[in-house]
Amino acid sequence: MPKMSPMSSHWIRLYMSAAFAALSVSACSQIKYHSQEATIATHQNRLAAAKSPYLLQHSGNPVAWYEWGEEAFAKAVTEDKPIFLSIGYAACHWCHVMERESFENKGIAEILNRHFIAVKVDREERPDVDDIYMTAVQLMTGSGGWPLSVFLTPDLKPFYSGTYFPPEERLGRPGFRQLLEGIARVWKERRADVERSGVELVQAVANVSAHQSRSGDVAAGLFDIAVRAVGGAFDSLNGGFGPAPKFPPTGQIELLLRAFKRTCNRDYLTMAERTLKAMASGGIFDQLGGGFARYSTDAAWRVPHFEKMLYDNALLTLNYLDAFLITGDEFYAAIARRTLNWALTELRDPAGGFHSSLDADSEGHEGRFYIWTRQEVDALLGPDAAALIGLVYDVSDEGNLEGGASILRIAMPVSEAALRLNLDTGDAARRVEAARSKLLAARSRRIRPATDDKVLTDWNGLMIAALARAGRALGEEAYLTAATEAARFVKEHLDQEGSLLHRYRSGEAGIEGMLEDYAYLISGLLELYRATFDEEWIVWAEDLTGRMVTRFGDADKGGFLLAAERPDLAVRQKAARDGATPSANALAGQALLELHQLTGREEYRQIAEATAKAFAGSLSSDPGSHSRLAILCSALTSPAMQIAVAGSTDDPE
Repeated sequence: MPKMSPMSSHWIRLYMSAAFAALSVSACSQIKYHSQEATIATHQNRLAAAKSPYLLQHSGNPVAWYEWGEEAFAKAVTEDKPIFLSIGYAACHWCHVMERESFENKGIAEILNRHFIAVKVDREERPDVDDIYMTAVQLMTGSGGWPLSVFLTPDLKPFYSGTYFPPEERLGRPGFRQLLEGIARVWKERRADVERSGVELVQAVANVSAHQSRSGDVAAGLFDIAVRAVGGAFDSLNGGFGPAPKFPPTGQIELLLRAFKRTCNRDYLTMAERTLKAMASGGIFDQLGGGFARYSTDAAWRVPHFEKMLYDNALLTLNYLDAFLITGDEFYAAIARRTLNWALTELRDPAGGFHSSLDADSEGHEGRFYIWTRQEVDALLGPDAAALIGLVYDVSDEGNLEGGASILRIAMPVSEAALRLNLDTGDAARRVEAARSKLLAARSRRIRPATDDKVLTDWNGLMIAALARAGRALGEEAYLTAATEAARFVKEHLDQEGSLLHRYRSGEAGIEGMLEDYAYLISGLLELYRATFDEEWIVWAEDLTGRMVTRFGDADKGGFLLAAERPDLAVRQKAARDGATPSANALAGQALLELHQLTGREEYRQIAEATAKAFAGSLSSDPGSHSRLAILCSALTSPAMQIAVAGSTDDPE
């Protein structure tokens, strides 16, 4: 999540004593805590009826959890208690840590149950809820992350927050137990101040949304401004943009590749290629099984945060395919294939949709499934092959991780390793492939990370696009078949009676679709239409577009709100910044423009132009965060080339 400046407001000083001054601890902290009182409850709470795998992980906690909904809100009003809102997701390592340390702790659970209404939210099921309270946390603390821990008034206004909290005070940081007791006292003794703070903070969140949706003129120069901003942040040593931790910069890469195609300036291609090759060579890419982890904890892409997300792998596949189409370099095609084959093997539902993620943890430890010691490699491969693998993939006695373990990354080319070991390069390459197969087979016998098997409409839309483009670019029918089956899965299970739903799991679809669901799915369907020319997909895309405009469109100011109006949303946000996933407004605008080009309907172009205009001012002031909106502006201000092919299907020529 991008960092934001802390909110400057009198309420923070009302009760943030010196002991409370450092409550917010980064979710990426490497400090580990262990609670001596932690015990696993043997009963089940209300989350036992949930569909979310993340919520089900907490169904045995002694905490009296509620799902986000009217039952919890009414309970808070009736008992006049604040809400403790905990937001996370199934693959999140630090969410697991806080559960083990605090939510399985009977003493802490007793305090939570006595003084608060505890509510658990899967941020992947309710990104609209997460967006609101993540913004609030960033305003209060200057940073954000998961698990997200927020205290709300019964009418859902946030007044205190943080991310991960240790169970007891450590290194000058207050513990979760201390925090709960302090917040309970503040609720009783300073109620008016707390409620006033909640009102102010909700207004501040609304102000952020307004700041992120400033209108302006859609000019061709906006694209160039964004390209210069991205280029100015380029890490020429390691690839990527900015310092660690580094997330896959899929929007920036797409922007640079488009800039190269438009200008033939090789600097843009060099930045994109260096980043793509650095990621594919690093530990963030699974060198054995394929697929990318969520981010790198270091600047050189070496040590990943081990969870694997469907959306990252779909977006990165699109990047690598585009690089292949531009350069013809088979390296990029190979990474795209390995990534898609991983997704088809590890995340595909038997009925055709795609599951959400693989956990960071296995056997209670982050990354255990993926790491190796030199002793393990020696025993499995023998000393000669282990020596070769050690050079190529950076496996040594010392290890490249704490404790002497290693994550596989490409440390040197096979040709250089062969030279050092006095081997023929071709023979060395064959030995490396044979060793990789043995390592992968051995790894498959380990205890696997858990799969979050819910199917999300928006993320499946991205994977449909990746598979369809791969089928077209690589000439592989299997990818087109998989894209078609995923689209049919979504149509059958998640588009019901004119209502697009967000989540499917265990035979049940639910949760009203948000802008991302519509925009990502429409984009995927248009990619599938381009690959197959099956009119079914463009007809469905047009139908979804009409519903999207009606449900989320801002007729007065242009653009789209991120969620439909709901009583459980304190703010309806509107933004076009890219995050870990693309801006839904930008993708909606791009889809509308493409529909205009395909159908000739002028209203599609008008809505696309209004969308770009609604956020053009935000793009001008923060161009580095609006790569996909810049691409939309470029498309709107550049002449479109259309080629018509006419002929008879009976003509053999």
